Amino acid sequence: MKRYRPHILVVIALAVVLSTGWHSSLRNALTDLRFAWQSRIASGDVVVVAIDTPSIDQVGVWPWPRRLHADLLHRLEAAGAQDVAFDIDFSTPSDTASDEAFLTALREAGGSTILPSFKQPTPNGGATHINRPLKPLSNQSWPAVVNVAIEPDGLVRRYPVGEKLGDVQMPSMAIVLAGQDVNRRPPFLIDFSIQSTSIPSVSYVDVLRGDAAALEKIRGKKVIVGATALELGDRFSVPNGRIVAGPVLQALAAESVLQNRMLHWTSDVGMIAGLGLICLLMMYSWRRVAPGVRVAILIAAGAAIELTAVLVQQHWPFVIDTSLFHIAIVAYLTAIALDEIDFRSLLGRIAESRFHRIAMSLGDGLVCTDEEHRITVWNPGASAIFGYMPTEMIGRPFETLCASPAEAGTKTFAIRDAARQALLVPGGAVVVEFEGRRKTGETFPVEASFSGWQGTDGFQYGAILRDISVRKREAERVRYLAEYDALTGLANRNTLQAALVGLIAAAERRSSKVVLLVFGLDGFQQINDMLGHSAGDLVLRAVAERLRAESDSKAIIARLSGDEFAIALDCASEPIGAFAERIARAFEAPLATGTRQHRVRISMGVAVYPDGGQNADDLLSNGHLALTKAKLTRRGSHVIFESAIRQELESRLTLESELALAADRGEFELFYQPQVRLIDGSLVGAEALIRWRHPVRGYVSPGEFMPVVNTSALSERIASWVMETAARQARAWELSGNAVRVAINLSPSQLQSGDLAHSVAELLKATGLAPSLLEIEVTEDILLHDEARVLDIFKRIQQLGVRILFDDFGTGYASLSYLKKFPLDGLKIDRSFVLGLLANSDDAAIVGSTIGLSKQLGLTVVAEGIENRATADFLVSMGCEEGQGYFFGRPMPAEAFEKQFWPAEIEAVSAA
Repeated sequence: MKRYRPHILVVIALAVVLSTGWHSSLRNALTDLRFAWQSRIASGDVVVVAIDTPSIDQVGVWPWPRRLHADLLHRLEAAGAQDVAFDIDFSTPSDTASDEAFLTALREAGGSTILPSFKQPTPNGGATHINRPLKPLSNQSWPAVVNVAIEPDGLVRRYPVGEKLGDVQMPSMAIVLAGQDVNRRPPFLIDFSIQSTSIPSVSYVDVLRGDAAALEKIRGKKVIVGATALELGDRFSVPNGRIVAGPVLQALAAESVLQNRMLHWTSDVGMIAGLGLICLLMMYSWRRVAPGVRVAILIAAGAAIELTAVLVQQHWPFVIDTSLFHIAIVAYLTAIALDEIDFRSLLGRIAESRFHRIAMSLGDGLVCTDEEHRITVWNPGASAIFGYMPTEMIGRPFETLCASPAEAGTKTFAIRDAARQALLVPGGAVVVEFEGRRKTGETFPVEASFSGWQGTDGFQYGAILRDISVRKREAERVRYLAEYDALTGLANRNTLQAALVGLIAAAERRSSKVVLLVFGLDGFQQINDMLGHSAGDLVLRAVAERLRAESDSKAIIARLSGDEFAIALDCASEPIGAFAERIARAFEAPLATGTRQHRVRISMGVAVYPDGGQNADDLLSNGHLALTKAKLTRRGSHVIFESAIRQELESRLTLESELALAADRGEFELFYQPQVRLIDGSLVGAEALIRWRHPVRGYVSPGEFMPVVNTSALSERIASWVMETAARQARAWELSGNAVRVAINLSPSQLQSGDLAHSVAELLKATGLAPSLLEIEVTEDILLHDEARVLDIFKRIQQLGVRILFDDFGTGYASLSYLKKFPLDGLKIDRSFVLGLLANSDDAAIVGSTIGLSKQLGLTVVAEGIENRATADFLVSMGCEEGQGYFFGRPMPAEAFEKQFWPAEIEAVSAA
């Protein structure tokens, strides 16, 4: 059996190769190499008319009208081309005139034109679709198949003589072009030793325009018309790394037929006979001749067989498959090597050398010990970790690397314990951690993977050592970031939620309460916008420090997100309201951040377990709802959560949704309240006031929906609609001969986004309204933010000729300073002073002072809320010029306003 072992190995190798089909890849590679070694020139009888990039650049985007193909066919026929094959799809109709022109050209060509048919897979994996030329076109041409088979390696080698399309056996294009018949012959191998670059080619556009040199090339030749431009994608991969266009591939196939180079594989009988001869030769010589002679015989046999295959393929249309010969030769060479080499010794030396190389190149420390745990191997990685050189450590006990315990009673790490564990663990390895000590005396955490094995010198141990001090620090850092806010050092949301769970559990046992305060900083976004995020970060740190200073040591302080913070504690040592107010008062003092001081107010939402939530999620959610309520109604103070708050905010959300639909449906209207000259009651203007006609509720009070509009995303949209609608109404009145000054209330959103002055200018231009008939009323809250920008916008609006009035004068904190800072044309005295004018001397004094101050500053004064003649007369006596109120007219639709203030004109128009 031992005598025939090499030959059995060869037979097994051949059987494996044959069963898996691996030899086909080698066969193809050898054939492709022979094509590369040989080189043939094309006969020149086949010319490619190329639809190339220059043609596309001059003619236009593909596909082209078929009238161009008709013109081309006329040119080719006139130039004396023998046969013309189009590698172009003609299976679908084009425009009727082009199809008719191409049909006429085919008819005049007299049946010498070949049109393609091909199979095309459907996108969803269904039955293959067959594309044939249109019936009228196919009646005047020769049919031919252009499909080629792509092999598993992505290359095209074989070319079919013909193919069955439906019930018809159709010849391939190259076969028809070469004048051959099908006769059900099998596919042949294209001779890729024919150089594709030697196939004559002319540009489509050159033939089309009658270029003499191009037409001379095709005289008396067979012509293939097809796409060669890269952008058209008709490309195929062929042997030896080449990529050719579809028409060039058809031309190579036609050249193979014309040059009698339709290659076919030789019979397998010769291969089997050759393999048998090699096996007999090796069996005879195996023990009779030296291994070197056998190697020389095998190499010579392989070279001779391959040389024979090259010569045969060069002179005859046959391809000899030598793949199995070469596989058998390689198998025999391997058998000779296995028979002669002492692999056991070689493997041992290789393993030893490999272990040494790995040990010395490891970045980790590698330490091996003998049975007594004395160090025998010390690699550079261990030197880098501990600082000892190999000469200092070889022969010393492993425990030299271990630090003494820092705490009394703690056991020192012993390698014996780890070694015993390694022997008990499946796989023979155990990972432990211990405190190591460097040569400098520094201690650090070490991770060691211990294993043991039986060596020639007794039982030995090995340990791979890693310095995990950095990993430990990173793990601590990751754990810290998972639990705390990186900027302020406070607990984060996850930690707060976990703490709330514990506090609620403890409170449930003691029947006590848990208080959660959620804070929001008022105006923090302005600090970020004006001073940058670095300044904002300093403010957040200062807020965190103040919360720490004001809170109980047992309280949990957290930063939830952005400018939101929270405090949670099991029960307050003082009443909840008092505690919240104390925290709020703590922020009345400015926050010091470097050289700056910032005044920051906080709004608070308070949720108390169990009334304000039964679990941590509910407390956080309800605390946020209370904070939202505080920001809307009690900025700088606190709101304790009640169930009504959720209902109120849900109602607000519902109202916002209804307002958005109202804007889409056009449910908003403008009413106009007259403004009169008090001395004679004549009309001078009108204030535009928005109204909402709800489809179910009827008119909704502005006091109900405008606070929601002004604090929602709809604010700018609705405010722009009000301004445009009021301006167009004023223009309509102006055109009717009744020039009325219309006042609109400015929304804060109109100043915060975009360029208001530019918008006003565009509106005046679009409507044609005289600027003096538009008046803008502003309130103090609009002037609070970014005074420099607001001042610039107001100056530009006044330059347009539009008036600006200060609305609700006297109700704010800094109204007098605004009269000095901002360019104003007048002011409106708030109705709260006018209503008590007759009964309250203080109100009378304030109104009188305001009127006097306005006259000195050159400002117009408009009094709001006049509800009777006595009040109007009193204001006239004080010097007030204009007023508005229910006494002169309530807000009314434009039609009612017109009927009341210029009825004569309306009656005249009606009569006309």
